[in-house]
Formats: sequence, C-alpha cells, structure tokens
Amino acid sequence: MTLYEENDLMSTNVNRGLETRLRAELDEMSEKGIHKELLYILGKQSAVVDIDGLGETINLCSNNYLGLCDNADVMRAIKDGTDKYGAGTSSVRFICGTFDIHRELEAKIADFLEVPASLTYTSAWNANEGLFAPLLSEEDVLISDRLNHACIIDGIRLCKAQRKIYEHMDMDSLRQALESSRDARHRLVITDGIFSMEGEIAPLPDIRELCDRYDAILAVDDSHATGVLGDTGRGTPEHFGMHGEVDIVTSTLGKALGGMAGGFTASSRAVVDMLIQSSRTQLFTNSLPPFSACGALAAIEHLEDHPELVTKLHENTRYYREGLEALGYKPIPGETPIVPVIIGETADAMNLSKQLLQEGVFVIGFGFPVVPRGEARIRCQVSAAHEREHLDAALAALKKVGERLHLI
Repeated sequence: MTLYEENDLMSTNVNRGLETRLRAELDEMSEKGIHKELLYILGKQSAVVDIDGLGETINLCSNNYLGLCDNADVMRAIKDGTDKYGAGTSSVRFICGTFDIHRELEAKIADFLEVPASLTYTSAWNANEGLFAPLLSEEDVLISDRLNHACIIDGIRLCKAQRKIYEHMDMDSLRQALESSRDARHRLVITDGIFSMEGEIAPLPDIRELCDRYDAILAVDDSHATGVLGDTGRGTPEHFGMHGEVDIVTSTLGKALGGMAGGFTASSRAVVDMLIQSSRTQLFTNSLPPFSACGALAAIEHLEDHPELVTKLHENTRYYREGLEALGYKPIPGETPIVPVIIGETADAMNLSKQLLQEGVFVIGFGFPVVPRGEARIRCQVSAAHEREHLDAALAALKKVGERLHLI
C-alpha cells in the first residue's frame, strides 16, 4: 500500500532523499498494519465521544479519570479566567509571565499534596525534563526504574549526573544501584507512581526504606496517580499512607485534574526556589496559560469537595476488571483504572482496536516502541464518568470481537 502520491509533496524544495526514505518507511508501517491514524473528536472529552466519521463511541482510552474535562465548575472557571487574564501570558515566568493565578494555583497544589511548595510548568513532560539538571551534577547519581515514562528518560539525558537503571520494581536491583553509588554526593531515585503502560503501582514503602538506608532522595512522577489513588485522590503517597515521606512529586494537570495543559513539581521551598532559578523548561518557555491555571484550580477544589468521585472510580475499576476476567481476558493484575490486556503482536493489537472501534468502543492498541516487542496490548482506561451501562456495552463488544479474533 502506498500512502502518498508524487504530487503530495508540499514544496519542490523538500529534500528528495529524506522524502523518499520517509515514504518507504511509512508504507512499510502501513503494510505491517502498525501505521497510526489520528481520530478526530467532535466535542468534549467525556465517557462517550463523537468521533468524526464514526459517531458516538464509548471512550475507554482517556486519562479523564474523574470526568472533570467537561465539569461545569471547571469550564466556568476557564471561561472566567479567559475574561480576566486573556488568552496567554506572552512571556516566561521570570520576566512578566507570572500572574497571581499562578501563585494561587501553586499554593493550592502544595496544600492539596501537603508539601511546602510547588511550581507549575506548561506540561508534566516539562516538569520532569526540567527537574534533574538544576539539582544534580557530575558528583551525583540518578537511579531510574527501567520502565519509567519517556519524559523522565529525557530529563535524565539532560542532566550531567551519573545514571543507573534498576530492573522494573525490583528492589534487589535498586539496592545494588544504591550500594554501588555510595561515593556519590547525592543519589536520587525516580519512579513512576503508576506505570502508564502496565497500570502497576510502584512499591513506594520499599523504595523509601532503601532510600533511607542509603541516604537517597526519593522522587515520584504521580501523573497517573494524582486524583486516582488514595481515598481522596492525593496519589501514591496517600495510597500507602506515606504523608510527607516523598521528597519530590511531579505530576500533571492534564489527566484527572481537568485535562488541561500543565504540570507541576511539588517539594520543599528550597527545591522549588532552585527550579525557579535554574530549570530550563521553566526559564525559557511561556508560563502556564492563565485559563488553564483557573481550570486546574477549580478541578482541585471540586475534587476536594467531591471525594466520592474517587470512590466511584475505584468501584468502576473493580467492576470492569472482573468483567474482563469473566470473559476470559487476562489483564495485567492490579487495582488502578489503567487496565492493559496483552495481545502479543503490534498488528494484532491494532486490529483489535480497529474492530472494537467499529463496535462503538474507543480503545487504542499499543505496540513497539511504546512497549517491548511481543507485548503489544490494548490499554483500557476507566473513568468515574462511566456508568455501568457504558462498561457493560464495552464488555459486550470485547466479547464479540474477542471471539471473532479467537482471543478468548
């Protein structure tokens, strides 16, 4: 299959060698059934979305864990914030891009997570990319779980500290990394709170114990756990009853907390102040759009007022996981609303995803290089916005398509 015609070239000045190579590689992806096509949603992110050309589908692939993307309080705050602050900051923080809503939001984040201070970024990716270099140098060691998110990996690459990778959630491997770096000035251990492709929760108490034993700093990217774990959605530390025991938390405003642009780092005042001074992804890019800050503030306040959303999310997750297992699927075990079902080959996972879409269920297949070869999967994501009829309809479609493809 050829994806492009010769007249698709946008400019006669495009380098022909590059264009020819890219076309060949993209055609090969298409032939293997692994070429991704963008789907366009016509309207708000919700439990059911209207997809261009397909109509209404049950949405099982959004990070909208609490259903706040179309919440009336959040949307009103965004509209009011736009009226008050305009479209954007048009500047970086240290020049004239810091508005009073940034201060208010950062104080709310710190209060919500019960830490001294926080600093917002335009994305959680930027928060993680800009975290390590201001705090560590060649005298220090960064120790990372092998399956940490790509933004952590890129942040580590931008830092001059020595690097060590421990096997996924393997505490003996982590201990060896800490033991072998005893001579470092600082050791910083970084882990996802919830691993986004597996839905697994990092063993935070065990990691904390090792960090204490070896005088190491503990940092957690809680992007998929904020608003999700714990009785009130305060993330992995609350889930384990570890208030005040994590040195640095990074997370996002783009998932459970309303789905807007933005991320943050929460820690001590000294850590946050050093990031203000030296974090390049904060120093050299526009600050968080004020309307996003207004929406995120409203989302956190709504969560504080409605902890039952977290309870419903947990109940929906249990119901859906049990339904999958009853059908004969084998999701990766866990208790988070990320429910991956291993299929094997990338083309098979993407074919399952496409056929489910035709049955009115929006769930995406993931393959290499996002996940290891041979471990392609569909990743189902449950939300508090889902009602039981949504989950039952999705399970019925999974039964129909799974039997057709001989997966169950």
